[in-house]
Amino acid sequence: MASRGQATVVPLESGAGRRSETASAVSDLVASSDRFVNRELSWLNFNRRVLEESANRGHPLLERLKFLSISANNLDEFFMVRVAGLGAQVRAGITEKSPEGLTPAEQLARIAEAVVLLVEDQQAQWRELREALAQAGIVLVDGPDVTKAEKAWLEDYFLAHIFPLLTPLAVDPAHPFPFIPNLGFSIALQLARAKDGKAMNALIRMPNRIDRFVRLPQSGEGGQVRLISLEGATSLFIGKLFPGYVLKGVGAFRVIRDSEVEILEEAEDLVRVFETALKRRRRGIVIRLDIEAMMPPELQRFVLRALSATDENVFKVDGVLALNEMSQLANLNRPDLEFVPYAPRYPERVRDHSGDCFAAIRQKDFVVHHPYESFDVVVDFLQQAARDPDVVAIKQTLYRTSADSPIVRELAEAAEAGKSVTAVVELKARFDEEANIRWARDLERAGVQVVYGFIELKTHAKLSLVVRREDSELVSYVHVGTGNYHPVTARVYTDLSFFTRDPQIAQDVSRIFNFVTGYAEPAGLERMAVSPVSLRERIQAHIEEETANAKAGRPSGIWMKMNALVDPDIIDALYKASAAGVPIELVVRGICCLRPGVPGLSENIRVKSIIGRFLEHGRIYCFGSGHTLPHAKAAVYISSADMMPRNLDRRVEALCPILNPTVHEQVLDQIMVANLKDNEQSWQLLADGSSRRIKPAAGEEEFNAHTYFMTNPSLSGRGKSQKESIPRLRHRPERM
Repeated sequence: MASRGQATVVPLESGAGRRSETASAVSDLVASSDRFVNRELSWLNFNRRVLEESANRGHPLLERLKFLSISANNLDEFFMVRVAGLGAQVRAGITEKSPEGLTPAEQLARIAEAVVLLVEDQQAQWRELREALAQAGIVLVDGPDVTKAEKAWLEDYFLAHIFPLLTPLAVDPAHPFPFIPNLGFSIALQLARAKDGKAMNALIRMPNRIDRFVRLPQSGEGGQVRLISLEGATSLFIGKLFPGYVLKGVGAFRVIRDSEVEILEEAEDLVRVFETALKRRRRGIVIRLDIEAMMPPELQRFVLRALSATDENVFKVDGVLALNEMSQLANLNRPDLEFVPYAPRYPERVRDHSGDCFAAIRQKDFVVHHPYESFDVVVDFLQQAARDPDVVAIKQTLYRTSADSPIVRELAEAAEAGKSVTAVVELKARFDEEANIRWARDLERAGVQVVYGFIELKTHAKLSLVVRREDSELVSYVHVGTGNYHPVTARVYTDLSFFTRDPQIAQDVSRIFNFVTGYAEPAGLERMAVSPVSLRERIQAHIEEETANAKAGRPSGIWMKMNALVDPDIIDALYKASAAGVPIELVVRGICCLRPGVPGLSENIRVKSIIGRFLEHGRIYCFGSGHTLPHAKAAVYISSADMMPRNLDRRVEALCPILNPTVHEQVLDQIMVANLKDNEQSWQLLADGSSRRIKPAAGEEEFNAHTYFMTNPSLSGRGKSQKESIPRLRHRPERM
């Protein structure tokens, strides 16, 4: 599937005869907004990379379908939040330009162009996958293709399981057009009364609490599975819902509404404010209206008027709506069409101590690499703390967690056992606000001291602090993570869990908790940095140090792994470092507003994105500190923060140094090197904001980072004794 509709930037010429012109062009570009890629268009290019994985024949068929579903779900959320925000700016008359020089209205126009192409390609990919599914024995049947026997069975099924959930609604002065909630899927109908031909418009709202697809009775050869969509089944029995009427026209539509939550700066009861805001979210204005292209034009106009939608909001879809729901087809028990199941390893270090997390941490700091190593160790750490009579206090941040969270259960158990337990629950975790309100109330009932943090800042840091009495002294054990305390997503997100009882790090973590609970700025952090107080300054200081090293002729280097690179100041600092000769390797999964490989501006910067079986989520920041990377004396950090203004200026984030030699080697020499070496699921980001798949060169060894970590034990698993069993991953990337 070829990428289309991407903006380009004319590369600067570097021929000897054009040196003065090039120098002038470089100078102009350094001072120009053209040095940045628009973040929204960069995100759309990232989502295109996700979509491209649905065309990757190296993946099993149902996994390809999941990538298509993920790309569709991503696009829905993009509209609910990012496009909604730009639309609000336009309505408010805001014309301020973004860092790359586009007004909100101009950004919306560029987004619309790119989205039209993206949606077309999603539908094209769905048609290809549908054909492949049929060849694999999974057949999606349209209404006219249902056999006589299937229709008889389906009628009974419809009347018993679907009909009771539907409300046929005539739309007239006595029955006004109903409110359609966010992501509401409906069928619009043109009907005529059989006895006199009187026209009527009507609606059928599709229920959202049942599966999208109905499995028909076994009728194919060789175990073939035949399915029909909920809307397809309903369309066969319109006469059951509107007896006495003849169907003249029909078409489905789907609504996406503004789902951004705005919170007042002053609020006496933050929970109550959020509950009110969430109700407003459900009734947000229409941001996008997907309409089946086959819907008659007059019926389309009827729906547009009723929803107060504009032509700019409408996407006419030549295909299937709500592609995000196609992931339900992955529940058909076809292991031959899915990835071979992977069981994460339990960290050997903890197993060596018979599951005693505290004993393992006392022996040596260690890092757990999820999902290759089980998140169970994090749950066990808190469970042991809850049940250990020597533990006197637990402090914990909660940004997102699972529906039936063992983390919440352990915190509640600890409080009920009389321990001092503090939970910092972030109510502003987008789309998880309601769940977090529920958890907060459950924890308070158990006796946990619940803190909601700042009104104007999100608490995004992933921290646990356990205080234990040992030999008449209080010793603190710390967990610092790059990902959420979420056992479900930890099975598919690549993240790091760092365990230590380093007294200086423990004291820093304690000060960060005090910052959130008591608003006292954590002055004098000894090893860690925290945003919005010092994290930005720490990163910029390291970039400036590498720049100075390169200018002085000393070795230098910067390696970073993150989900997004947006912050203009950080990007400009990286440009300056590149101009000074610092080799910079970036692994950026999603948005990247930096233009790599531009002569005179960023020719020493290479950016790649990894899209594969697992979602790359960990943040790692490495600086040579006067040495060529990788090196044992390099400065290495893990963090909850991406390089975005929101993370650096409007969130509480933690940046933790990795100082233990074994852990340092694992994070730098193994994890970072493997990510840079990957050439099977990586994309090179280009100067125009687009990307191209990286393919092994002739004679080059194929290397898949996910496969490597699934098949090799952790370097820090048993400490130094295990080092020699790990393949050495030395990496010096070639310039492209």
